[in-house]
Amino acid sequence: MLTFLKEILTWWNQQTFGTRLQTIFFGKFVGEDEFGNKYYENKKKKKRWVIYKGEVEATKIPIEWYSWMHSIKNKIEDNHKLEKYDWQLNHTPNLTGTNKSYNPKKNQNVNKKKYKTWNS
Repeated sequence: MLTFLKEILTWWNQQTFGTRLQTIFFGKFVGEDEFGNKYYENKKKKKRWVIYKGEVEATKIPIEWYSWMHSIKNKIEDNHKLEKYDWQLNHTPNLTGTNKSYNPKKNQNVNKKKYKTWNS
């Protein structure tokens, strides 16, 4: 019951009630990525959408699914198998608004002025 209420009242906790209805009546399951996100398209193949596993975050979509979502024909994907190399990093969530977010002032001396004010 709580999950159903979350679907009606919020959009950031996976799918909304409207998205669930559209998926049931018009959606065709296309595939799932390594993060557990599920990809759908309607039967006319004009609209595509993703149902995220966990919190909704657009950075969770891998490049091969990003190209599919935006109907981009990528020659690299057609000719080569997508492999993950040693130097490629795993996905990290967007840290904006958290304590781990990048802040250039953390690494600098904040009290050091780079200019002189006209009063001094």
